[in-house]
Amino acid sequence: MADMLVRLYALPDPAAERERLAAAGVLCRKAESLERQAVLRFVQATFPHWADEVGAAFASIPPNLFVATEAGAVTGFAAYNATRPNFFGPTGVAESHRARGIGRVLLLQCLHALAAEGYAYAIIGGVGPARFYERIVGATLIPDSDPGIYRDMLSPEAPHE
Repeated sequence: MADMLVRLYALPDPAAERERLAAAGVLCRKAESLERQAVLRFVQATFPHWADEVGAAFASIPPNLFVATEAGAVTGFAAYNATRPNFFGPTGVAESHRARGIGRVLLLQCLHALAAEGYAYAIIGGVGPARFYERIVGATLIPDSDPGIYRDMLSPEAPHE
């Protein structure tokens, strides 16, 4: 999976969509350090291969992570500056909550946070849904970026000697 590049100086504002979701009971906000275990339980249960990167996002104070919640439960997350500086991801929304705009709002919140840190561009690493990123933020594929930084990665099930 290739990486993508995003111009951070030409991002849509997520405020109206965030308010629409809030009116429907879904809050998209910055995660708090004290929520680490709750968020990691959600990630372990729904996207276990991203748990280490989400854990890394909690190493910053405040965390480099946005969460979506509904009725006090985590329904989605998006990290930035977790695996590498200026990288967006990982991100995921529970299957039962997809197609509501949650992923879009979380993406935009993270990218705006990177822009606020002074970056002009961001990298979306190891992209799965390239069309989503092209449509939402005009991201473009980076040539010859597969597998990028994710080459020769150990899996949690890697044997030990």
